[in-house]
Amino acid sequence: MSPLRLVLTAVSAALVSTAAHAADAYPSRPIRLIVPFAPGGSTDIVARLIAEYAGRDLKQPIVVENKGGAGGAIGMEMVARAPADGYTIGMATVSTHGANPAIFTNLKYDARKDFAPIANVLSIPSVFAVHPSVPAKTMKEFIALAKANPMKYSFASPGVGSLGHANIENFMMLAGIKLLHVPYRGAGPALNDALAGQVNAITDNLSSTLPNLQSGRLRPLALLAAQRSPLLPDVPTYAELGFPEMGTGGWFGLVAPAGTPESVITRLNQAVRKAMDDPDFRKRAEDVGGTLVPTTPAEFAKQIDQALERYAKVAKAANIQAQ
Repeated sequence: MSPLRLVLTAVSAALVSTAAHAADAYPSRPIRLIVPFAPGGSTDIVARLIAEYAGRDLKQPIVVENKGGAGGAIGMEMVARAPADGYTIGMATVSTHGANPAIFTNLKYDARKDFAPIANVLSIPSVFAVHPSVPAKTMKEFIALAKANPMKYSFASPGVGSLGHANIENFMMLAGIKLLHVPYRGAGPALNDALAGQVNAITDNLSSTLPNLQSGRLRPLALLAAQRSPLLPDVPTYAELGFPEMGTGGWFGLVAPAGTPESVITRLNQAVRKAMDDPDFRKRAEDVGGTLVPTTPAEFAKQIDQALERYAKVAKAANIQAQ
């Protein structure tokens, strides 16, 4: 072998060895986990659970950064544009990777092309609830009231094009009713007016609404979930009520920028799956109404595709579009 070929072979072997060592050494510094919503909400709760438990297995801190705004679009764009090295990851939701791409015309990221799915983590049901002044004890009674009085009953959402808006538009189409949509600037103001009786109904994450349901300040009529929640055992799912097209509720998972090395994605997935095996993690998830959703990256990618397809149909049928 010529001297030049010997040198090239040695350099090539060194590069391969360096790349393998870098993959084996991941992570060698703290990981940034971007939450595209404000602190205190369901997405933030799940992110901090993951940061605590998966960080132990990775032996590096996972630092949660809240970058809210534009229904999660600002934070997700930051994830999409970050270096694809595994040191910036993000919390994806049915909003950021389902409803938003279907509804917002100026979205600056592609939910399929700009991300590498890591793992789904948790599913938290959303609940349709009414103010106690509404004379309906069941969803069947509420549908009857709404059919008899089109546009009389109102529902609050966190804003035009939000997941709450899209879900109720879908329900109205399926149930053949017309409610008055009252959009707010965020979930907090929407919930406050629902509690005050300024609007008749709201759909919100179970974890956020549960104290008000337990106190009787709101009356739950239906759950958007795969099955009933142990926290609300008497509240039926939409599927039980005859509306399986509503889906099975929201999920919260991890994504990385597209192009992140497969070895890094695998390592992160392993850490998440190990976190889910921890009894304390499971207990804390159940306390907020969550159900663990362990997946491979490929399985999570399929779930994202399903959400995109479902909300594209809803947005088109209900003519929901926002900027």
